[in-house]
Amino acid sequence: MDIVSFTQDASHLVLGAFATFCAILLWSRTRDLAWTFIIIGAIVSYADIVLSTLRAFGILGEDLLRYHGVPVLQIALADLPLLFTGIGFLIAVSRRRLP
Repeated sequence: MDIVSFTQDASHLVLGAFATFCAILLWSRTRDLAWTFIIIGAIVSYADIVLSTLRAFGILGEDLLRYHGVPVLQIALADLPLLFTGIGFLIAVSRRRLP
């Protein structure tokens, strides 16, 4: 692993940890359903960052949770943050309809 890849992975981990920490702080202070979905999206996104970092360092193999050759965990962790964020935005928009 060269210095560029290491710096990129390290900064991704640090900034993802910061965003996840702030999301958890917000989660403890809000009961809003739209924000809850956005927060869950941020947390799942950080799980994807951690998983990809562990795979890049060779700690976890590429064959983690495959179903008929399809990397289910990798696809789920890549797509779920977008799904949760989109649901949160839809909930927020549905509350703010113009007359």
